[in-house]
Amino acid sequence: MATHFTLSLSPSKPFKNSTFFTKNPSLHFKKPLSITSFQSPPPPPAAAAAAVQTFWQWLSDQDVVSAKTPARPGLVPQGLGLVAQRDISRNEVVLEIPKKLWINPDVVAASEIGNVCGGVKPWVSVALFLIREKLKEDSTWRPYLDVLPESTNSTIFWSEEELAELQGTQLLSTTLGVKSYLQREFLKVEEEILIPHKQLFPSPVTLDDFSWAFGILRSRSFSRLRGQNLVLIPLADLVNHSPDITIEDGVYEIKGAGLFSRDLIFSLRSPISLKAGEQVLIQYNLNMSNAELAVDYGFIEAKSDRNMYTLTLQISESDPFFGDKLDIAETNGLGELADFDIVLGNPLPPTLLPYLRLVALGGTDSFLLESIFRNTIWGHLELPVSRANEELICRVVRDACKSALSGYHTTIEEDEKLKGEELNPRLEIAVGIRAGEKKVLQQIEGIFKQRQSELDELEYYQERRLKDLGLVGEQGEIIFWESK
Repeated sequence: MATHFTLSLSPSKPFKNSTFFTKNPSLHFKKPLSITSFQSPPPPPAAAAAAVQTFWQWLSDQDVVSAKTPARPGLVPQGLGLVAQRDISRNEVVLEIPKKLWINPDVVAASEIGNVCGGVKPWVSVALFLIREKLKEDSTWRPYLDVLPESTNSTIFWSEEELAELQGTQLLSTTLGVKSYLQREFLKVEEEILIPHKQLFPSPVTLDDFSWAFGILRSRSFSRLRGQNLVLIPLADLVNHSPDITIEDGVYEIKGAGLFSRDLIFSLRSPISLKAGEQVLIQYNLNMSNAELAVDYGFIEAKSDRNMYTLTLQISESDPFFGDKLDIAETNGLGELADFDIVLGNPLPPTLLPYLRLVALGGTDSFLLESIFRNTIWGHLELPVSRANEELICRVVRDACKSALSGYHTTIEEDEKLKGEELNPRLEIAVGIRAGEKKVLQQIEGIFKQRQSELDELEYYQERRLKDLGLVGEQGEIIFWESK
């Protein structure tokens, strides 16, 4: 008898950078949004321009910028950005920001709340610092804080009605998981810091404040820097993203301020040549999916390879061969639970089929789980094991894809039609995510449908074994040896 094997393609999608994330809850929604949304309007251009001018003067007063600085902040389609003041060559340095203007855990530790933040996560300490400085009328960071947005189009800031447009998507579950995580972290911080030390904060801190600071850190902090895993760098963090730029490494770095100086500076280069008046743009992350871009930054791209769906497979603890299967999985770099990111237009991950065959292995195929095969079984699993095993994984994956597709409240055709209309940014994200996920699910279902139609043409373990023993003829017939 074959092993009982089911696959549920839950919309739950683990969020990367787990210091900001835990598990996913669920939520019930009201009716979906119309094309008109309730997104908060941006500040008037005059107010934004005044804040930018004050910010620039603040930087100038600290000798960080001057009239010769190649780029300065300005109003751009994305809100605020960096605009070239003259022609800029490829790889030319456009900004250098000294360490005295960085905001990181070291700055928090040296501040008035440093003593009470020693035991919290680094990002939480920086978040509390940002909130406190924002609430202070006389904060020395006021010019910088005034150019930070009150929110972004990140899905963590979406209303319940806006989130309803993500029904059925993995992005919805990820977003709700982040929001739930934030709430738990806030309650913990409130109990351990905010209430016992309320005299350190000018006014009560709310969950909305905490979420704002989290969103700022997710969208604006720099990583992969020498000795800095979490740092906000005023002015440099205004640089926006371009999907057309494919250079990611070497655009920014931390280096010494000079031959005889121990100070550090953050250096930002332009990855492409620019004309005066053009915006300085970089590539945020080539490896992020559209869902990850939507959570962190509040935008998505039209490129097909940004669309991804994660299949989460598990070896059931009720499986009579659980121990053997887990040992085999762990020997080959996997585990009881395994995530496989399927990218639109790309082949299946190379370890997906072997893991599926392992999970489904049972009945007369279970002899492969014996210890004598332990060093070779993964090689066997990389090829079809038996017709029953291959048919089972095809059927289960196809059924799971169909079930997941039924969870969306729109069809791909309806989403494609909406793309031709003038949508607000958040609905545009929702439509793009829905369509992208469904296309990937259709791709997966199509791959296994095709494979299912070829079951009679595949070569299985027993046939391969007989060939190795020389017991199969040129026409594929089994050779029986008779005694003389």
